[in-house]
Order: sequence, then C-alpha cells, then structure tokens
Amino acid sequence: MFTFLWSLIIGGIIGWIAGMIVGRDIPGGVFGNIIAGFVGAWLGALIFGNWGPDIAGFAIIPALIGAILLVFLCSLIMKAFRKTTD
Repeated sequence: MFTFLWSLIIGGIIGWIAGMIVGRDIPGGVFGNIIAGFVGAWLGALIFGNWGPDIAGFAIIPALIGAILLVFLCSLIMKAFRKTTD
C-alpha cells in the first residue's frame, strides 16, 4: 500500500515539474499531474530506456523527459482545438 502511494506522489511531482518546465498546466489538477507523470514515465522508458536514478519505480530522467514531451504535445493539441472552436 505504501509503495502505491509513494508511486502516486512521485508521479504527481514528475507531472508537476514537467508542467512547470513547459509553462503549461495539465487539465485535471493533481490527477492530471499524476497521469502525466505515469504516462510520461512510460513514454520516457519506451524511448530512452531505464537509466539514471530510480525512485519508487521511476527512472527519474527518462520519466521527466517523457512527461515534458507529453505535456508539450497535449498543450499543442489543446491549443489547436481552441483555435478551431473560436
């Protein structure tokens, strides 16, 4: 149980840091950050592998890079949808 909570916290922090670096917020607040952290970690591990420091099952550097890519792509998609609805 504690490992799951720790993973949620680390995933949320990774998503939050990625949003701060990109300068965009993920919709959904804390839950959006957690999802961005988990999906970004998966994406980063898929692209870059599992290297660097590991915390709560996350290889931090690939997870952060993957989350940054995810936040950036989501912000571009959301911006495109806003332009088409205006």
